[in-house]
Amino acid sequence: MNTNELKKFAQAARRQLMEQVEARLKLVLQRDSAEIREKERVLRDLREQIAKTSKDAVVERVAYIWFNRFCALRFMDVNHYTKVGTVSPAEGFSQPEILQEAKQGHIDKDLLVKQQKIFDLLGPGKAVSADPQQEAYRLLLVAACNSYHKLMPFMFEWITDYTELLMPEDLLSENSILHAVQQALNEKNCQDVEVIGWLYQFYISEKKDQVFEGLKKNKKITPENIPAATQLFTPHWIVKYLVENSLGRLWMLNRPNSRLIEHMDYYIKPEEPETDFLKVKSPEEIKICDPACGSGHMLTYAFDLLYSIYEEEGYDLKEIPNLILTKNLYGVEIDERAGALAAFALTMKARGKYRRFFRKPVLPNICVLENVEFNKGEIKSYMDEVGRDLFTMHLQSTLHQFREANNFGSLIRPDETNVQNIYNRLKIKGIGNKLFLSNIHPKVLQVLKQADYLSPKYHVVIANPPYMGGKGMNGRLGAWLKDNYKDVKSDLFSAFIVRNTEFTLPKGQLGFMSPFVWMFISSYEKLRSFLINQKTITSLVQLEYSGFDGATVPICTFTVENEHYPKFKGGYVRLSDFRGSENQGPKTLEAIQKQDCGWFYRASASDFKKIPSSPIAYDMPRKLIEQYSKDNLIKKYVDAKSGQNTGNNNRFVRYWFEPSFSNIGFGIKTLEETECDLPKWYPYNKGGEFRKWYGNFENIVNWANNGKEIKEYAVLRNNGGHWSRYIQNLDYMLREGITWTFISSSYFGARYTPEGHLFDYAGCSAFPKSESIKKYIGYFCSGVAQFILKFMNPTLNLQPGNVSTLPEPEIQDDAVSELESDVDQLIALSKHSWNSRERSWDFLTNPLIAKHEGGQSLSSTYKYLRNGWNTDFHKAIELEIRNKKRFIDAFELNGIISNEVGAPEVTLDSNPHYRYGGDKSEEELEALLLTDTMKEFISYSVGCMFGRYSLDKPGLILANQGETVQDYLSQIPKPTFEPDDDNIIPILDGEWF
Repeated sequence: MNTNELKKFAQAARRQLMEQVEARLKLVLQRDSAEIREKERVLRDLREQIAKTSKDAVVERVAYIWFNRFCALRFMDVNHYTKVGTVSPAEGFSQPEILQEAKQGHIDKDLLVKQQKIFDLLGPGKAVSADPQQEAYRLLLVAACNSYHKLMPFMFEWITDYTELLMPEDLLSENSILHAVQQALNEKNCQDVEVIGWLYQFYISEKKDQVFEGLKKNKKITPENIPAATQLFTPHWIVKYLVENSLGRLWMLNRPNSRLIEHMDYYIKPEEPETDFLKVKSPEEIKICDPACGSGHMLTYAFDLLYSIYEEEGYDLKEIPNLILTKNLYGVEIDERAGALAAFALTMKARGKYRRFFRKPVLPNICVLENVEFNKGEIKSYMDEVGRDLFTMHLQSTLHQFREANNFGSLIRPDETNVQNIYNRLKIKGIGNKLFLSNIHPKVLQVLKQADYLSPKYHVVIANPPYMGGKGMNGRLGAWLKDNYKDVKSDLFSAFIVRNTEFTLPKGQLGFMSPFVWMFISSYEKLRSFLINQKTITSLVQLEYSGFDGATVPICTFTVENEHYPKFKGGYVRLSDFRGSENQGPKTLEAIQKQDCGWFYRASASDFKKIPSSPIAYDMPRKLIEQYSKDNLIKKYVDAKSGQNTGNNNRFVRYWFEPSFSNIGFGIKTLEETECDLPKWYPYNKGGEFRKWYGNFENIVNWANNGKEIKEYAVLRNNGGHWSRYIQNLDYMLREGITWTFISSSYFGARYTPEGHLFDYAGCSAFPKSESIKKYIGYFCSGVAQFILKFMNPTLNLQPGNVSTLPEPEIQDDAVSELESDVDQLIALSKHSWNSRERSWDFLTNPLIAKHEGGQSLSSTYKYLRNGWNTDFHKAIELEIRNKKRFIDAFELNGIISNEVGAPEVTLDSNPHYRYGGDKSEEELEALLLTDTMKEFISYSVGCMFGRYSLDKPGLILANQGETVQDYLSQIPKPTFEPDDDNIIPILDGEWF
């Protein structure tokens, strides 16, 4: 399946359909014709719908309805589920087969259409029409859709409304939407109904982009936009993994000798036989739910696996599809369009297994949650009529819980869950001639149906839940989550994980696909605690960042048993070394089949609980877990802190070279010294690129009057609350410390910070309480800290909490002085490198000038400089290796961590492997270094010409607003010789050289 082609088609089809429907709407609303006069009621309904929503909403809805129908009909045509091709031509023809047959006088008797009118349109001179073939085909198409209404009412509503009136005009030309549908949905793409789900995701992708653009402008995601913002189609290999390790696992526990295992490539067998599990006597008992089912991808593969189970149990093949749809599969969705696709997909699965399925169809158990609201007094009137005995207090409160079903979805916890019997009794209960109850009765039944779907009755629950952080939530959703899911309110997916365990029977099986941030980040610690202290993670696959087709997101997929077994060793697969979506499935299979491959692991909850914050560090070496067992963390010796969040760096932060140099407060040691208007700016650590030991001092912050402006702005951001919500840890500002970059894409690089710097939340900092700062700089830069942190948090964000939970290294007293000496030398090398370029406020002169000796050519000077850089590099490598070995020994990690230090880890600007990286050859690296060195030389030369620098004095000369060339010249000493006419060079104001 070529998803790129499908995406282009779906997006183009959406635009084309919306343009055509919009044009048709304009025509219908403006033109008076016989066709329109015949449909006054339909036109009235159309106008009412426009008034209720908007023209744009009507256009979008109708365009999608026809897209859905065209694609569904094409899929059925290709797979020969239709009697004749409804939207597809017969072989050798260009027009749809149903029209071609009508031309020959053949119209299916089951089609509710005025056959004579069709024949008159297609016959010579019998009917007047601007385009008789188009008109005839439109009538046939509507009749065909209506013929499928009884089979699939979710997809083919009876067309007597404005959707027919707004059907696109052109359906037969080569530029028509139907021609595009035929090209995109070819036989290859229609081999599996999964294609319909892909099309839906691509169809709404442009709207999704619009929603996320709005997020950048602080527009929250409204309920009607939640589906577009959160739906993400699950790759088929992940679906197989989830279903096989939940439904398949449940069946194998109950039938350990089942041959079902032969159909489950992604099934991870338990390490040891299990005896305590949810008992199932027959496949008819098993209830499987996807509470955020989207287009039904999870359910369709569950159908396949269930079919194999029923078949193995000896059921009649023609009965199996009906049994699966009736007894086993359930889906819940807030998006009506996606719910229709899920039901269609399951129907196609059933039809594919049994060709006579359409004769006695069964509607799939897909529940689209609807907003249901009762007016004051309606419930009381209804209870008075049908009897109050059924309506407990819990049931009465449940009737009011679905007012915002499209916002809260499956997260709603009905107060009354035992509603099936009540529903059945009310469904058959007549309401007599009480016409005022006729609107209340279906609403009550709808609430009960929805509450029943959200009741805890499922053996297996599988979901790719919606992902939405607090920043995207509309205010009502955010507040509701805080009230109902306070421990897991960080994201919708985390609330869904907890909610799904509530749907599931004790010892039932669950499967999820979600961002993997919950495995490590502190804000999800309560979710981790819930899973490892109350449930059992039976397996997990952690994808590589680019391992998901269509998005670069940190994804994992995992399965859970709804029971706590602390010593159960689940199977874990780490795919972080395998880039690209095409490698994720095959490498997972390889790990499952060859568990000694190097990326398959076994771990238990008891392992995770030994580690601070209980990250799901399944691949942490046993030696390191033993280090954590000592309960000696560096937070006892070091305070790790995040800095302030100005909320508007464009306003409050500058590069140091932007204002006057004299207006920067260097060397300030206390905040009290900043209680003044000038200097206005102060050094500010903002993180920056990967760099170790020293550097990245480029920014300054407006901290005049002890941060008065920033604090006032923070109060406004906090809606009048205190500024300390954003401006934190002031007691640590300006202190000597260690800083690192919060967001890191490669290595963990810490740097020494002298006194006088404030710091940003992106420039996290650590401050030793009593022990030597050099010990911890050496530790953080050793590579050992990075090795440990990758287990604690492999995301791109290294929080102070992560660093605080590093184990404390035990360095012998006699080795401390050598450690400090090595760190001093490494800091000195890095400082010299940082200050050798103009980006440093301590820059003195260009390296080529510094190395130049009289009579040397530029080429010779560069060679001399390059040799010195080589010496620095080899010295740094020697020191880095010694430092790394020291901490490997401290944690007894020999044989686990290599002693080697890679060239890119030596963060000197004169090291081209660090500066340019990549897979470049030595020749390319040297050429780049030479080029940049010459550019810097030219830049310095220009700086001398404009008075910023001088060959006669190191450092900055002109660095403040208002300074002139005269100020520069006044600093240059007068010559001691008397010039003659031959060596006079006149310049401004009669001065001379």
